[in-house]
Amino acid sequence: MPRAPKLASFPAIRGALRFYQVCSIITGTMLLLLCTEMIVKYAFGYELFLGGSGGFLWFAPVIEGPNGHESTGDGLNLSMGILVAHGWFYVVYLFSCFRVWSLMRWHFWRFLMLAAGGIVPFLSFFLEARVAREVKQYLAEREAAERDGAGQTHDLAAHSTLTQNIPTEQRERPLI
Repeated sequence: MPRAPKLASFPAIRGALRFYQVCSIITGTMLLLLCTEMIVKYAFGYELFLGGSGGFLWFAPVIEGPNGHESTGDGLNLSMGILVAHGWFYVVYLFSCFRVWSLMRWHFWRFLMLAAGGIVPFLSFFLEARVAREVKQYLAEREAAERDGAGQTHDLAAHSTLTQNIPTEQRERPLI
C-alpha cells in the first residue's frame, strides 16, 4: 500500500491538479480534433488546408499513391498540424499525469489509466472530473483530520507495539 501524501506537499498537489485539469481538457480536445481529422482523411479522402490555391480554409482531396495516402493540396496542412500538436501536447499531458500521480503516491496502474486519457477519445474529460473530485475530497478530509488533532502520527503511535509497552502515568484531567 502506498504511503499517504505529506501535508507539506498539499500546495504542490493543488498546483499539479490545476495543471493536470488544463492539460486534460486541451489533450482531450486535441484528440477529438485528431479523430475527426482521421475520419475525414480516411473515410472521405480529404485533408484540411490553410491558405494556398483553395482559399483561407479548404479541403483538398487525398489520393492513393505508391507511398500510401498523398495530399494534393498546397498551403499549410492543418491536418498534419493537428497530428503534431496532439503528439507534443500529449507529452505535456503525461508530465501532468506523472506529477499528480507521484505527489498523491498512487499505484502505478492509476498512472497508466491517467495516461490512457490522452489516447482514448472522451476519457480525459471523465478522468479529469473524477480525479479532481477525488483529490480535492482527499485533501479536504486530511486537512480536517489534522485540524481536529486526529493526525496520522497519533494514529500510528496508538497502534505501535513500541508505545504500548511504555508505562505511563494515569492522571486525571480537570474538566474545563
